[in-house]
Order: sequence, then C-alpha cells, then structure tokens
Amino acid sequence: MEQHEIKRRHDLLDENGHLIEAGYAKNLILDYDRNKIKANAMRIKEWDYYLIYNDKYALALTIDDNSYMALDSISLIDFENKWEITTSPMKLFTMGKRKFPASSKQGNIEVHEKGYFLNFINNGNERILSFHMDNFKDGKPIDGKVTLICEESESMVISTPFKEKKTAFYYNQKINCMPAIGSVKYDNKEYVFTKEDSCGTLDWGRGVWTYKNTWYWGSGSGRVDGHLFGFNIGYGFGDTSAASENMLFYDNKAHKLSQVKFNIPFKNGTEDYLSKWTFTSDDGRFEMDFEPVIDRAANTDFVVLGSNQHQVFGKFTGKAILDDGKVIELKDFMGFAEKVCNKW
Repeated sequence: MEQHEIKRRHDLLDENGHLIEAGYAKNLILDYDRNKIKANAMRIKEWDYYLIYNDKYALALTIDDNSYMALDSISLIDFENKWEITTSPMKLFTMGKRKFPASSKQGNIEVHEKGYFLNFINNGNERILSFHMDNFKDGKPIDGKVTLICEESESMVISTPFKEKKTAFYYNQKINCMPAIGSVKYDNKEYVFTKEDSCGTLDWGRGVWTYKNTWYWGSGSGRVDGHLFGFNIGYGFGDTSAASENMLFYDNKAHKLSQVKFNIPFKNGTEDYLSKWTFTSDDGRFEMDFEPVIDRAANTDFVVLGSNQHQVFGKFTGKAILDDGKVIELKDFMGFAEKVCNKW
C-alpha cells in the first residue's frame, strides 16, 4: 500500500472546514482550530485518553467532550485476578466548554465535578495525571497520581477524511512508550507503577465524526531486551486510502507499517473475544498470536445513541519488523486489541 506522509506544517482545515491533507505524520504538525470547523457543533468530538499498565494491572483515564455530552472515565483492571471496574459519569451539553487544548504538546485539562475530579497536567517534560472519585464502586473511593515521562519521540499521527461528509474528519495522535511512575489506591490496596515495568499511552483525538462507526484498535508498550518498544494498529472508520495508522516504535523512533488485519475468532456465529486471536499484515511485518486475558466489555443502547465495546487485554507473541529489517521478537508482550461499534 502506497502511503502519503505529511511533512509540512499547515492548518488542518481550509476555509470551508474541509481537511486540507489526508495522510500520516510522525509528529503533530497540522494545526487544529475548533473555530474553523463548519459542521454542526453537536458533531464535534474531542478527547484525551491515557492508558498506563504493566504485566499485572492497568489504569485508564478519559476526559472527553462529545459536545452533546461528555464522559469522564476511570478504569482499573487486574490482569492476575481477571477483574475490571469502569465508572464513567456523564455530563450533558458540554459543547466545548471544557476548553480542550488545540495541541497535545501543551495545555492542561482539568475536570472537577460533584464527587470526583480528573486533572491532566502537561509541563512539556512530563504529564502528571491525578484523580479521585468518592464512589468508584460500592461506595469505595479511588485515588491516584501517575507521572508519564515525555522523552523526545516520534508518534503516530493520522489525518483522516470521511467520504460521506466533507466537513467530517478525524485528527488523531497516539503517543506510546512513555515510562510511568506513580500509584493508585483502591479498596485498601496500592497499585504501583515504576518506570522499569510500566508505560503509558496517550490517545489524543479531535474531530467531527459521522453518526455510525466501527473501529478496530490495538496497542502495546513496554521493553524488549532493554529497549522501549511499542506498536499502534487499527482501521475501520473514515477514508484511510491515503494512509493507515499502523506503526511500530523502537527507541522513540517510528517505523511505518502497511495494512494489519485483526482475525477475531468466531464461535456459534458470533465473535469469541476470549479465544486466541491472530494478526496478519500485507507486508509481513506484523505477524502475531494474541492470547486474551480479560475483556473490558461495555454495551449501552439508548436507541438513538449506543456503544458496543470489547477492549481485550492480553499477550502478544510473534514478530514485528522495523524499517531497516531488524526483527523484534515478542513473547507474552502485554497489550490490548479492541472492536468498538458506536452510534454517536
């Protein structure tokens, strides 16, 4: 697959609110401005999602603004004991009042609501994530603070149009392999993250989406033979003919992949998310088996709005090949793969 790399800095949108250039980049070089969007203001979606994990447990934090509603979410996932808790308070008609930064490189997001807060502070060299919720589950609170170390690194950036609507677009950055330091306290237990065993990933999204979408996304970050290694894989929404979002990361350098296919097993005619998956690639550079550990599933249906999510955490075993031909062998490398169907 021929892929277009965006190399010159310019505005993301033109005067008509159309995406100027579709493709991928290794840094956030297109300038996003919410005021240039020409679509219905109710369709604008902005979010920052952080995942911090090691081989034993994971923490996920989200602040988003989908204009007609916002979700603030905290997830704690225990891989060893195979349980997860997700609590996601909703707020209606936020309509951009949360003042999301136009860039991932600077700016803070702070949400203080009744019974909880989430703070994402970005000082350039590190991202400081702190949170509290009075009633995380069964009246028990949760508290935490995690610092992600931001080394100079390349990332996955993609600028995606939608064929159905010229004023719809998705501008997304995934930053993998940020060493994590901190802890979470819940139910008389402390979950500790150290930079030797834990990494964080940022999913930074800004855009105008069409109403109904299905996407596949997978990600992993960790260390292989002492080197920081990670990957981002995915597809399923928008017009990705200019580029895929598939990328490897090794010692803070990005290596572009072509197409990667998620092979989810079926049982009795439906997807069997907890059986072994495989991943195959058209260029042979990402070939993996995936052994699921836990399915963080959620299914909500409000008729007009709905979401069916399966974020499956598990272990990747196989090979990934860098641009220079170097083969990275993975064995039980923790990460996740998901399928999400949204009406939103």
